[in-house]
Amino acid sequence: MTELRGTPSGANLLELDLDVLIAATDKAILELFAEWEEPITANMYDQIRYHMGYGDPTARLGKRMRPLLGLLTYASLSSDWERAIPGAAAVELGHNFSLVHDDIEDSDAERRGRPTLWVREGIPHAINTGDALFTISRVATHRLSALGFSDAKVIRMMKIYDETCLRLCEGQFIDIAASQKNEMQSVEHYFEMIGRKTAALISGGVESAAVLATDDNEVIARFRAFGWALGLAFQINDDLLGIWGSEAATGKEPSDLARHKKTLPVLYAAEHANTEDRGTLDRLFSTPNPDAALVAAGLAVLERTGAEAYTREQAAIWRERALKEIHSVKAMNPRAIERLEEILTRVISA
Repeated sequence: MTELRGTPSGANLLELDLDVLIAATDKAILELFAEWEEPITANMYDQIRYHMGYGDPTARLGKRMRPLLGLLTYASLSSDWERAIPGAAAVELGHNFSLVHDDIEDSDAERRGRPTLWVREGIPHAINTGDALFTISRVATHRLSALGFSDAKVIRMMKIYDETCLRLCEGQFIDIAASQKNEMQSVEHYFEMIGRKTAALISGGVESAAVLATDDNEVIARFRAFGWALGLAFQINDDLLGIWGSEAATGKEPSDLARHKKTLPVLYAAEHANTEDRGTLDRLFSTPNPDAALVAAGLAVLERTGAEAYTREQAAIWRERALKEIHSVKAMNPRAIERLEEILTRVISA
């Protein structure tokens, strides 16, 4: 049996202990697998559990940030957060479906220090398992009806979920198309891409939770805007850490330049570099497996153009916008809002 983090208790529930919320989400996800798994399909569910890190004590599990945001949103507006767990499970499963497919499309051989699913099992299995994760995520939402949510609320939530998944596909299309071109995309183009790839999923999960908890459309809109701003801040901060982050803090070596990732600092530098510096960036991104000297030269260009300061400033701007949105909400449970703020300030280090 997979060990879950956190043990529910009355005190923890009142305090909205994050480990308890994560454990409840993981438990719901594992129950879904158990419900559908049969001996003939056991290996597929083993693949899903492998990708998500279940049952492997050496695996670095994901932060579960997206379901946490949804559960805390719901808890800020309603006292019975446990009813929202199927929605939180759906968001986490949907996120992981996109990761399985992204790893294939980006040819990423490693995730969180382990071989990616397609490397371990082959591309056909990984595609199918990613599809299964997507489908199970939708199955999870059907449990909301049994918990007493109206059909209207469940349908509205699923509409948000489906539109969010379409945005994810659009964002991935933009990302793949940009990576196949030699020229750099514009900063404006990049914000369009991360709005769909990162902000849409976080915003959609938060909005869905608010829809389940309240009929107040103004409050729902506030949480949607909070999720969108947080999503942008999160991705921009990730771009920052991908070049200047500490391996001890992030769990991975900052290597975005060596891996030719066209993240926000690179695109900003390309737009503001002089002819010589732009030539250095072009040489770096056209050289397979660039050596340390060339990577260092590219990093120097980013520093000369102020790319780090710009990226840090943008992450801070969007973080403050997210904080402003949730501060404007009259919450039933202020502790849930405090928890949202804690997550926001913890994951956005800029």
